[in-house]
Amino acid sequence: MPTIAPPTVPSKYPDLPPTVFWLGMLGVFTVSLALRFWGLSRFNTLVFDEVYYARFAGHFLKQELIFTGHPPLSTYIIAIGIWLGEHLPWSAEGAKNGLSGLYVSPFSYRWLNALSGSFIPLLVSSIAYQLSHRRSYALIAGILMAADGLYLVESRYALNNIYLVIFGLLGNICFLLALRSLSWQRWLWLGLAGVGFGASASIKWNGLGFLLGIYGLWIAGWVLRWIVMLRSRSPQTQEQSRETTARSPLYRFPLQNLPQIHLGQVLICLAFIPAFTYYLSWIPYVQLASSSVWELQLQTLDYHQRVGGLDAHPYCSLWYTWPLMLRPVAYFYQATHGINEPIPVIGPPTPPSASMVIYDVHAMGNPFLWWLSTAAIGVTIGALIQYIWQWFATLATSQPTHRTMLQTATLTPYGWLILYLLMNWSANLLPWIRVTRCVFIYHYMVSLIFAVLALALVLDRWLFYLSRTYRILAFSMIALVLVALVFWLPLYLGLPLSPSGLEMRRWLDSWI
Repeated sequence: MPTIAPPTVPSKYPDLPPTVFWLGMLGVFTVSLALRFWGLSRFNTLVFDEVYYARFAGHFLKQELIFTGHPPLSTYIIAIGIWLGEHLPWSAEGAKNGLSGLYVSPFSYRWLNALSGSFIPLLVSSIAYQLSHRRSYALIAGILMAADGLYLVESRYALNNIYLVIFGLLGNICFLLALRSLSWQRWLWLGLAGVGFGASASIKWNGLGFLLGIYGLWIAGWVLRWIVMLRSRSPQTQEQSRETTARSPLYRFPLQNLPQIHLGQVLICLAFIPAFTYYLSWIPYVQLASSSVWELQLQTLDYHQRVGGLDAHPYCSLWYTWPLMLRPVAYFYQATHGINEPIPVIGPPTPPSASMVIYDVHAMGNPFLWWLSTAAIGVTIGALIQYIWQWFATLATSQPTHRTMLQTATLTPYGWLILYLLMNWSANLLPWIRVTRCVFIYHYMVSLIFAVLALALVLDRWLFYLSRTYRILAFSMIALVLVALVFWLPLYLGLPLSPSGLEMRRWLDSWI
C-alpha cells in the first residue's frame, strides 16, 4: 500500500490545470446551492430545533428575550435573515406561519442558512489548498464536503451549527494566511483569525474546539524546535538558531512557520481578541436583559448542567459512535395517504395504509463518506507515527550544526499537514469524552471536516500514484460517495417516499 505523502518535491507532483480546478469549484458551489434551496419551504412549520432558534430570532426582532442556553450570535444572524427575507420580492408568495413569534414564511427563517452553508465546501477547499498548494486536493475535498448529508440538512433549516463551522473555518484560513505573512500583515491575519474563533465560540461553546486545535499545533511546532535545540551542546549554536528562525524566509507550506509565531502574538490575537469578540456578541442581548454578561454565563452553564444524560432524549448518542454514524437524528416525520394530499405538519400521524407516502428528514451523514473518512483518520494516524519516527531517526543521525538545525526542526510538508488534520480532529472530538449531558451526532460536524480532509488527502495521493489499481480505487470511492448522496437524498430533503423506499434506506436498526 503506498504512503499518502507525495514525492519529495511537491512541485513535480502532477496537479490539475487551473481551468479544470476553477470549473470544478464552480460546479461544487452550484450543486451545493441548488440542493440547499430546492424546496426550502417544503414544511410550513418549525423543524426540530427551529422551535428554539427561529423563535429566539423572531422574539428578538420584537425586542423580547427568550433565554437560549447558548451564546446569542446565531440569534442575531437568523433574525437578520428573517428581516431580509421578508423584504425580498418573493416574500409575499407561499404559505406562512406564526410559530416563530412573527407571521413569516419558512423561507424567511431558512434562506440565510442555506446560502451560508453553500460556501462551506469552498472554505474547506481553501484550507486544503493552503495546506498543500495542490488544486487536486482542494477540489476533491470540496466535492466530498458537498456530498455530505448532515451538512446539507443543517443548512436547510434555521439552526446554528452551520455558523459555528463557518466562523471556525474562516479562523483557520486566516491563521494559515498569517503563517504565510510577515510583519504587520501577520498581525492582521492573526487578529482576523482571533475574531473568527471568537465568533465561533459565540455561536456555541464547543466552537472553542477550533481554537484548541490551533493551540495544540502551535505548541507542537515549538516542542519540535526545542527538541532540536536541546540536542545541540553549543549555547552559541542555540542562539544562532533562534536568530536564524526569527529572520528566516517563509516556507512555502505554512505550518512549517509555526515557530515564527511568538507568545505575545498568541496571547493578543488568539486569546484576548477571541475573548473580546465573545464579550461583544453579548452586548445587544444584555441591553434587553436584566442580567450582566457574567450572570448570563452562569445561567448558560447551569442550563447545560441540567439538560440530563443519555435518557434525556431518544436520539442522544455517545461520542465514540459518531464517526461510524450509528445514531442519526430524525428531524421531521409525517405521512399522508397519497402524493397529492397535504402534509399534516401539525396533528397526529396518519394511520398506515398501502398507499402511504412518508416525508422523513434525517440528520444523518453520507454513510460511505463517514465510514471512509473514519478509515482515513486511521490511515493518517499510522502515517503520522511513521513521519515522527523518521524525523527522530533523521535527527539522531544528523550533526547538530547551525546549518542543519533549522531544516531538521520541521517535519516534511505532508507530515505537518497530517499533524494539522489529526490535531484538529482530536481537539473537536475528544473533549466530548468528559461531557455527561445528552449530546447528538451533529456535535461531530467539526471533526468530520478534518476527517474528510484526511480522506481527500488519501484519494489525491492514490489518483496520482503510478499503480492503475489505486487510481481505480480512488475514483470508485468518490463515485460511491456521490451515488450515496443521490440514494439518501430523499432523507436529506424530505422528499416523498413509500414505506418500502424508506425501509430500503434504513441500513441499521438505530437509523430510525
